[in-house]
Amino acid sequence: MVNMDAAELSGKLAAIASPQRMRIIALLSGETLYVSELARRMEMSRALLYMHLTKLEEAGFVAGHLELSDDGKAMKFFEVLPFTLTVNAKTLVKAVAAHTESETI
Repeated sequence: MVNMDAAELSGKLAAIASPQRMRIIALLSGETLYVSELARRMEMSRALLYMHLTKLEEAGFVAGHLELSDDGKAMKFFEVLPFTLTVNAKTLVKAVAAHTESETI
C-alpha cells in the first residue's frame, strides 16, 4: 500500500478507523472464518457484519470467497489479505502530492 494519493489513503484509513473493523481484522488474522462464526465471535448481526466486511473488502484489507458445505449450502468465508500501512509525515506528503498531480492532469 505505497504510492497512494490522498483520496486512496483517506479511504484506507476510513476503512480501519473503527474499533469493530479493527477487531474483525484481528479475529481474521491467521485464520479464515465463515460469516456466521465471525458474527458470533463479534457478537454482532450478520447484516451489520457484512456492512463492515464490505468496507474492509473494498479497501483491500480482507477478501471473501464462497465454499460449499457438506450439505450443499453456500458459506462465505473471509480472510485478511497481507498489507502494510505506514502513516507518517512522509506518507502524507507523498499522498497529497500524488493527489494534487492527478487533479491537474
